[in-house]
Amino acid sequence: MTNSWTTGGDLAASYTEHSKDLRGALRHALVTRALAHHLPARPQRILDIGGGSGIQARALAARGHHLTVLDPDPAMLTRAEHAWAARSEDTPGTLRLLHGRGEDAPRLAGTGWDAVLCHGVLMYLEDPAPLVEALAACTRPGGTLSILAKSAEAMAMRPALERRWADARRALTDRTETGRLGAVSRGTPRAALQDWLAEHRVNVTAWYGVRCFTDHLGEEPAGADFAEILDLEWEAGCRSPYRDIARLFHLIAHREQ
Repeated sequence: MTNSWTTGGDLAASYTEHSKDLRGALRHALVTRALAHHLPARPQRILDIGGGSGIQARALAARGHHLTVLDPDPAMLTRAEHAWAARSEDTPGTLRLLHGRGEDAPRLAGTGWDAVLCHGVLMYLEDPAPLVEALAACTRPGGTLSILAKSAEAMAMRPALERRWADARRALTDRTETGRLGAVSRGTPRAALQDWLAEHRVNVTAWYGVRCFTDHLGEEPAGADFAEILDLEWEAGCRSPYRDIARLFHLIAHREQ
C-alpha cells in the first residue's frame, strides 16, 4: 500500500452502498452533529480532504458553508458531482471538486482554510505523517481541523462481537485488517495522533467515539428507529468508557494562533 488510499470504481460503488446502511449512516450523522457543535454558524471556507462522494460536504453546504472536496479517486468525484447537481439549487452553500492526493493539498488547494476535514483516510495509509503535516499546513491559524480515524485500541471489538474469536485475539496486537470495502486498513492510536498534531501546533480540544454499540451489525439497513439509535450513539460517544471502545474516534482540533 502506498501513501495514498485505495481508489477505483468498485470502491466508490461499495462506499456509496455502505453509506446507506445503519453503520454508514450513523458515521456521517454523528460526525455532522459534532461539526455542528464546533463550527461557527457563519459560513466557513472548508476543505474536505478525501471527501469522496461528498456526503459530508453536502451536509455542511446545506448549512451555508463553502466546501472544496479534494480526492484522488475520479469515480468518487463523479458521484459527488452528480449528487451535487441534483440538489445544489436548493443549498445555500457551495461545493467545488478537486482531483489529487491529500498529501499535495497545500499545493493543490492552497492554505488558510477556516476548517479542514479528513474523515476515514488515515486508516488507509502506511505512514500518515505526510498527510497530517498537509492537514495542519492547510488550516489557518485559529482554524478547525476535524479528523475521523479507526481506533487502534478498539480493533478487537467488532470481531469479538461477531464471535470471530481468532480474529479478535489477533486484533489485540495487530492494527491491520481487510474491511468490508475490501481494502487493507489500520488502526491509529489516538494519543499518537494527538502528539503528531501538536508537533504542527494543532491542539485537540474535543473528541468523540463513533459507533460504540452498532459497529458489529454488518450491512443492517437504517430503520424507523434510526433517530433513537443516533441519539444513543451520540450520548455514549461523548463520554468514557463508551467512547473508548468505539470503532472510530473523531478529533476536533484547532491550530494555534
